[in-house]
Formats: sequence, C-alpha cells, structure tokens
Amino acid sequence: MKTEIIHILRLLFPFALGLVLWRMEHMFWNMGGILAMIPVFYCSFIRRIPWFSLFGLFICFLLDYNFTTHFYWTGMFCLAYAINGLQDWVDITRLEHNGLGAFMVFLGITILIYAITNFSISVLLKSLWCWVWATVLYIPTTILIQKVRK
Repeated sequence: MKTEIIHILRLLFPFALGLVLWRMEHMFWNMGGILAMIPVFYCSFIRRIPWFSLFGLFICFLLDYNFTTHFYWTGMFCLAYAINGLQDWVDITRLEHNGLGAFMVFLGITILIYAITNFSISVLLKSLWCWVWATVLYIPTTILIQKVRK
C-alpha cells in the first residue's frame, strides 16, 4: 500500500510542480509564472511523460491568463510541438544537459517575440531577466524531476 502511494506521488510530481511554479507568480522572480515552462518543456519534449502534453497545453493557457495574452503561450507551445513532431535530423531527446539548448531557443524566441510586440525598455529588461533566470533554473529543476521519478 505504501509503495503504491509513493509510486503515484512520483508519477504526479511533474504535474504538481508545474502547477506550483505557475501559482508562485512573482513580478521579479517568476514573472507571470513563467518558470512553469521548465517542467512543461522537459516533460513534453525531452523526457516525455504520457498525457503531459495536454497538461502543458493547460499550463500555457494559464500563462496566457497571467500575461493577459490571447493564446500566445498556448500557440507557441503548439507550434513547438508541431515543429518537434516534424523534425527529422535533430532528436532533442538526446541533447546534452537535459535539452538545455533547445529550451533556451524555445523560451528565447517566445520571450523575444513577446518583448518586441509589447516594446518598452522595462518589458525588454524584464524579458531578458526572465529568460536568464529560467535558463539558470532549468538544470536543477530537471535533475529534481529525474530524481523524484526514479
């Protein structure tokens, strides 16, 4: 009984982590709950977990709510999912550092487009900070997900 509960908690950990990171929104440390994109990206593209892509879509919808955008994060996630499905020569599941480079490109392009469409110096600086901070926290978060799931 106890091992079954532990197994269920291990399976639910990435889902709960995504919700917690989204909910822990802070204007400086977690703008709009953007850190929730770490488990969403990792568990949807790098180490695929069954049904996590649908959950990632839900988290992106919640990010749209926080950022007051109309399906921007959801659309970018769907675009990345479609591009990942069509790729033939790059297998991002085998990239080193748990796919850090792919995450940096995905989040960087998404944040850059967001910053350009809402251009101001403060938005640009916040976007740059957000990208750097999420990139720094990507490796520890993915290692935590790996350790809990084992």
